[in-house]
Formats: sequence, C-alpha cells, structure tokens
Amino acid sequence: MNKKIISRITCILLSVCTFASCNYLDVVPVEQVTAGDTMKDRETALGFLYSCYRTVGTSCPFSYKATEASTDEYTQSLSWAEHGQTVSWNRLSAKNLGGHWKACYDFIGHCHLFLRELERTHPRGATEEDKTQWRAEVAFLKAYYHFRLLEQFGPIPVVNEYPSQNISASEMPGRSHYDYVVDYIVQSCDEAAQVLPAYYNNDEDWGRATSTLCKALKARTLVYAASDLWNGKFPYPNWENKNYETPGYGKELVSKTYNSKKWERALTACQEALTFATTDGQRKLMQTEDAMKLADRYGVPLAYVPGIDAGTPEGEAFLQKVLLMRYILQTYETDGNKEIIWGTFEADDNFQASLPSRIIKNVNTGDWKHGWAGMSPCLYSIEHFYTENGKLPEKDAEFANKSDWFKSAGVANRPEITRLNAQREPRFYAWMSFDGDDYSQLMVNGAPLRVNMRDKEVHGYNPEAYNRDWSTTGYLNKKFCQPNMRCNTSGSYNFTKYARPLFRLAELYLNQAECYAALGDVEGVLKSLNPVRTRAGVPALTETDVNSDMSLMDWARSERFVELWGEGHRYYDVRRWMIAPNQLKAGAREGLNALVRNPSFEVFNQRTVINQPFQWESRMYLLPIGTDELYSDPQLVQAPGY
Repeated sequence: MNKKIISRITCILLSVCTFASCNYLDVVPVEQVTAGDTMKDRETALGFLYSCYRTVGTSCPFSYKATEASTDEYTQSLSWAEHGQTVSWNRLSAKNLGGHWKACYDFIGHCHLFLRELERTHPRGATEEDKTQWRAEVAFLKAYYHFRLLEQFGPIPVVNEYPSQNISASEMPGRSHYDYVVDYIVQSCDEAAQVLPAYYNNDEDWGRATSTLCKALKARTLVYAASDLWNGKFPYPNWENKNYETPGYGKELVSKTYNSKKWERALTACQEALTFATTDGQRKLMQTEDAMKLADRYGVPLAYVPGIDAGTPEGEAFLQKVLLMRYILQTYETDGNKEIIWGTFEADDNFQASLPSRIIKNVNTGDWKHGWAGMSPCLYSIEHFYTENGKLPEKDAEFANKSDWFKSAGVANRPEITRLNAQREPRFYAWMSFDGDDYSQLMVNGAPLRVNMRDKEVHGYNPEAYNRDWSTTGYLNKKFCQPNMRCNTSGSYNFTKYARPLFRLAELYLNQAECYAALGDVEGVLKSLNPVRTRAGVPALTETDVNSDMSLMDWARSERFVELWGEGHRYYDVRRWMIAPNQLKAGAREGLNALVRNPSFEVFNQRTVINQPFQWESRMYLLPIGTDELYSDPQLVQAPGY
C-alpha cells in the first residue's frame, strides 16, 4: 500500500478508530464519530476511506512473527518463540489465539460505518463518480477481510451490513457454510470489478483496489474452495452449527462430497484474472532487461555463483537471471516492476530477521552491524528448489547422488560449498544463502559479504555473542534483501522499504496451472507454468517431463513452492492440499548440524532434525475462536478439536 495512503490512514484512525471491545460485531459507536469529522469534504472522506485499508497491512501474512510463518519453508531460533512457532508447536487454544479475527471484523465494521456515513452526508467537492468508486473499494475490502478470515478460520459469519447497536444474541449470525462465504466474496469482487479502474497510472493512488485485484482475489478464493480440504475431504465431516442455519445449506458447514465443477469454476476465474491482468491491468512479469536497468543505475555487479563463468554468454545470462529474481520483491512500479498487483509496506521486519550476523565493524565504536540471521530455510526448501536443469535434485539424473549432497563440490577457493548447493537454478542463488556463498554483492562497504556459517566469530553459532540470533539450519534467507544493500564502516546502511506483494502476476499463472492439473489438462499446465519458469531462467517443461516421477499436480505444486517461497502462501497450501500431516509432523523439519561452535566441515554438513516441539494434529487445519467471542455470540461453534 502506498506510503502516502498509510500516513493518511494514521491520521484518520486517531479520530475514528476506537474499537475497544471484543465482539466481532462491535463497531465504532455512533456518538464517537460525526459526519462533520469524517465527511465534511472530499479530502476528509478520502482519509476515512483510506483508513478502511488499515488492517490490510497489519494482517499481512509475510512477517516471520505471523501465523503463516509456521510452515516447512523456514524456522527460527528456539528462543525466539514467535507466534508462528507457537502455531507450529500446536499451542493455540481458545485463550491463546492466532489469526486476525478481531482485526478483520473490526475493519469490516469500519467499512460499513464508512458506507453509512457516505449515504448520510455529501462531502464537499466529491462527485457521484467519486462516491461510486469509494463504495466499490469498500466492497472489495469487505470481501478481502472475509477472505482472510475464511482462509484462517474456515466457515465464518458473513457481516454484510452495518449491525444494529441493539442486536439481540438470538439475532447474531453464526458461521456460514464455507461455500456460502465463497459465493459472497466472489459476488462482491464481481460487483466491485465493474466499477474500479484496472490500474492506477500514478504513484499517489498505488495500493488502492482495482478491478484487476478483484479478479485476482476471486480466482484465489475459488482455487482454495476447489482444493481437497474444502472439496469433500474435510477431516471433521460431522462438524455443524448447533442452532444457526445458512440459507440453502442448513446447519452444514463444509461440503462432504467432491465436486469437479469447483475446479472448472476456479479455472474460468483464473483465466479471466490472468487475461485481464495482462491486458487491461497492464501487468507483466518482470524481465531481465528491467533488472539490468536498475543494476546499471545503482552500480550493482553480477553475483558470484559457484561454477558459473560470467565471461561466457551463457554464464552472464544465468547471473542476470539471479539478479532479476533478487529484484522481484525489491522494486517499485516506477522502477519498471509491473508484476505486483497489490502490496503492503508492512512486514519489513523480515529484512532484519534475515540478515546475517556481523556484517561490518563500525570503525568509530568497534561495534558490528548485524542482522538476526533467524529466518533459517529448512532443508526441505533447499532440496526443493530446482537444479540448473529445472528438476528437483532428487529427480535429476545429472545432479549429484543424494548420498553425496553434503560433500564438497570442489569449487576453487571455496571448498566449503557442498554439492547440494552447486549447479542449482537462479532462484536458489537469488533467495537462499549457504556456507561459502556471497550474501550480497555490495554489502560490506561496496564489497561482497562471503558467508562463513562455521565460524562463530562471524556468522556461525555463538550464543555468548549473539544471545539468541543465529541460523538454526545453517542456511540464510536473502529474498528480502535489496541487491544494492550496502553497510558502511560508519554503521549506516541504505535500507529501502519496498511493498511486499499480497498478489502478484506470477501467482495468477500458478493458480491457473493448478486448476489445469486438477482437470488433467497437460497443455494447460505447461502453458501456465512455463512463463514463470523461463522468466526465472529455468528450462521450459515439455510433455515428457510429466511422468511417473512428477505428475501434473506435482509440477504445479512444486513450481508454486519455489516461486512463492516465503510470501505467506505455503501455510494455506499445505492445509488445503491436506499434505500438512506429513510436511509439518514432528521430526519432519530438518537443517544442517549448525548449532555447534566452530564445527568441522564434516560435523556441520550433517542432516539434523530441528530440535523444537513441532507437531501436527488435524485441529490445526483451522484456528480457534476466542472464548470471549463464543460467550458473546451463542450462535458460534468452536473449530473442531479446541
């Protein structure tokens, strides 16, 4: 979301956002907000409108602290004990909550308050066209907040009007059937898309809802709804409302039978979203030429990659792809990146959480500039980025044998680099960092930072020096580090805040691929995946790649894992695909033997189960509702298992 919009949100929230109670139907009391304060003219009305966006950022799924961080992508130091770890340790309850129930319902109420005041008043200078667009923006936001609740809590109450302050307990809505909520979100997106512009051609309005975004949300919602968890395989088929009935569904909350038409409906929405985004929406996948213009502007050289000769045309092209993939999340639209459909400037703590320790010493104080090194990619991530041939390491006959993965690759002057970390695809080198890697080209006062994960005096395990900030797995994440990142001997650094994409064009291709895979359409899967693969410098798939080793759905899911790594999707993917019991079970998360002071090469490079109380139970498919909410609304039923 645009920083200018955020500043205006802050101002309006000071005057109108006074949510203090816990019930999800509670909204700002009438007497606390006056039309004169919020709707006296076009400027104040816009401020009120922008305040309706506030929870988009605060409920962002990117942060390493968030519920969505509890996946097999990365883990953190045991002593951090952040919320994502609490989730993955199965420690949530009706009193120890996760997710954004209160925040999203508060702002659904805030949206309704805006609509009510807009109808009651006539802001000076506002045209009927303005009002029509504002109503459509709020309709989208209500749909988005309902979607965020739906993906976290499953069937939820639909709140589509400003509730009476005198509503009785018997009149309060309970959970609606999952498919009913889906239809509400889809209808809201369709209606808003008819009004909203396809894109904004000015920086001032970047971050506001567009018709392109409406279609993207509709597509994602329908893909989720067609997935196993919500399409006939929900593990608690007898879970129902006790009193409340959804129109047309009765007390049932989740469909008990598979329906292939859900995939057909999702595919139609995905096709429409992708076509619209790449035409009317003027979205396009960021390409090498876009990245190289930025590299030239900021003086960023090509990165070091083991075994790649920058002096050859092939080597140069490979390294340019690495740089391109570094820029995907580290650029503005004004930089030429038209891939992001919608984003937020929240969750930049991931940057600090990812940086290695001891980057550069301050010449004046002797103190080190350092990161927290805590977003530690699991071995599952390392092993599921592709080889340079565009295949999974375990499936690539030309890649090192699995028994040799943790042996030295024999790289000149960098014997610490293992075979698992050599001959990999550009995204691996753009986003993963390992012992012997250059974390970033300009990081040390204009020079590369060479990673030494076995030396406790720099980047290795050193609890006395770093308290609790170290890599648990022996790997580091650099997806959130800008390519021109530079720390100086004075202790300063040139951190820039970039939008974190909540929706980007690559996801639209991947959503479409998943639909085609579910429907058995080989040609459709290939045409959807290959633009994403070739953009990343990975060989295009052919029909011969679809075989007993990798099915259509395997390829669709694998590509999604790599391309959207760390962007908040994996938490929901492993649940809706119902692979969480295997992926997130006790003992499944592994790293290297990194929690050893100054280990030898052989000691460090051992597959090691991460020593944290990870576990999986079926109740973890959904988040629990708070005790106070259940008490306030007798129509609500708790999620199964809580």
